[in-house]
Amino acid sequence: MSPQLLKPLTAEKSVSNQFRSDVVNGLHKTPKKLQSKYFYDKAGDRLFQQIMAMPEYYLTDCELDIFKNKTKKLADALQFNGSPFDLIELGAGDASKSSYLLKHLVNNDAKFTYMPIDISGNILSVLQEKLNTEIPKLKIESLEGEYFEMLDSAMSISKRRKVVLFLGGNIGNMDMEESRNFCQELRQKLNPQDILVIGFDLKKNPHTILNAYNDDSGITSSFNLNLLVRINRELEADFDVLNFQHYQTYDPVSGACKSYLVSLAEQNVHIGAEVFNFEENELIDMEISQKFSRADIENLAKDSNFTVVDEIHDSKNWFVDSIWQVV
Repeated sequence: MSPQLLKPLTAEKSVSNQFRSDVVNGLHKTPKKLQSKYFYDKAGDRLFQQIMAMPEYYLTDCELDIFKNKTKKLADALQFNGSPFDLIELGAGDASKSSYLLKHLVNNDAKFTYMPIDISGNILSVLQEKLNTEIPKLKIESLEGEYFEMLDSAMSISKRRKVVLFLGGNIGNMDMEESRNFCQELRQKLNPQDILVIGFDLKKNPHTILNAYNDDSGITSSFNLNLLVRINRELEADFDVLNFQHYQTYDPVSGACKSYLVSLAEQNVHIGAEVFNFEENELIDMEISQKFSRADIENLAKDSNFTVVDEIHDSKNWFVDSIWQVV
């Protein structure tokens, strides 16, 4: 079956308007804030691929260890009673990890359709071409857009049991309250016996964590600053990127790893008729990468009306793919 790219119903202009609205509203906040979901234009996609290849960025190798070396255990947990299912991946990216699972399922004649969801149409196009070549028997329906909007589309495409993948520690891109709200909303869209596989980056040596987001080569810094470049290009803004500097923090008690951009001078930035004043050393809140304890994970599942049915750790016990089932 040839891959299909199902685009959201929202017109491209409306998407651009939403981007503008989110940026303007975020810069009016105190402290100023930009949403990390907008990191991923073509340049952002490329930079994130470089981040995942960095030796300091352990997350990719940890979860890859699970998908590459514990594939059967993972597949057995998802197939439940052998009934057909839809495998939905939120924020699929290049499926470098999930492709091991996809190959295993196809090779073992599992009855499923793969539904990758990503906000980046560019990365979905690359993914479709890759999977069509590497796993030609794979049935795929790609959906470009926001997670929940596209999850609604996936739920309407078929009534089969759903298995949702939310990998890469992406749940950590929200603070604890936001992650709880996210999981509760996700639970409302699923049915009894549906499964959620959710990747958690575990608390560990704080130096290991901080180094993963503050690399000496400056790739993470470029990744953050690229959002300003995108805002300049798409919203006709006038950020002077050289006047901002990446700053990273990690609190080992709360588990919050946060990135900021620091204004290096007093300056004004224009977006259309909007003018935003930055004081010297003023911060833009860019991203959080929350780290979790085992108790954090259990409490999050319970609060969201899921039950934890299995946990699959990497060989270092730095990362876990927790398998939840709808209560």
